[in-house]
Amino acid sequence: MGFTTVTYEVTGHVATVTLNRPEAMNSFNQAMCGEFTDIWKMVREDDDVHVVVLRAAGDRAFCTGVDVKQGIHRPENVWTQEDPGAQLSPKLNYVWKPVVCCVHGMAAGGAFYWINESDIVICSEDATFFDPHVSYGLTAALEPIGLARRIPVGEVMRIALLGLDERMSAKRALEIGLVSEVLPREELWDRGAELARIIAAKPPAAVQGTVRAVWESLDSTRTQALRTGLSYTQIGNPIGQAEVERSAVSRREWALR
Repeated sequence: MGFTTVTYEVTGHVATVTLNRPEAMNSFNQAMCGEFTDIWKMVREDDDVHVVVLRAAGDRAFCTGVDVKQGIHRPENVWTQEDPGAQLSPKLNYVWKPVVCCVHGMAAGGAFYWINESDIVICSEDATFFDPHVSYGLTAALEPIGLARRIPVGEVMRIALLGLDERMSAKRALEIGLVSEVLPREELWDRGAELARIIAAKPPAAVQGTVRAVWESLDSTRTQALRTGLSYTQIGNPIGQAEVERSAVSRREWALR
């Protein structure tokens, strides 16, 4: 497809999506929102895609949120306005295929739409994380609410309330669990691709069932989540087992000992 704000390619069951507006620090405009609606639909419906790698072009930023010069479409009627995350975020688009997010440079504001809903987030040593909303007199709500599902509330509030006056370092992001790995910049994309290939080689039904069970549990009580999780194992395990050559798995297990 002829995307203008991103690039999209599939190799070996891995879809690689690259934000491609480096001249605007990969901020999202209306075109990018629309293209992500199409991308998540493609990912969701294409069974050849098992995993997604999300990354960004350029040197300065992964994404700095909405493009303040171009803006995005907002109806005049406030009751018909929609969160941009409804188009940008994978889980809000019912994508249960794992997303590996590779962050470099600045990750600000609306960048958290992707970071919050990725399954594995890694970053380079130059990555910084911040939310400028309150510094501009805007309520910070949507991104911090999503972020509160990933990291302690105190850390969320620090990011939200300090705004432009503090940027969280890659080191601190690792300490609080926002990212799971910090790498030299030149190794970031290769490591993201490596993680994706490892996951993509596993039975996709089992992987997608796992992703869905864990993410949906965030909207449930513990008991409800466990009961739903049990039903997902009953649905997904027979399918996943059919995708596995059991003797090959056993041989690999012995080889790893």
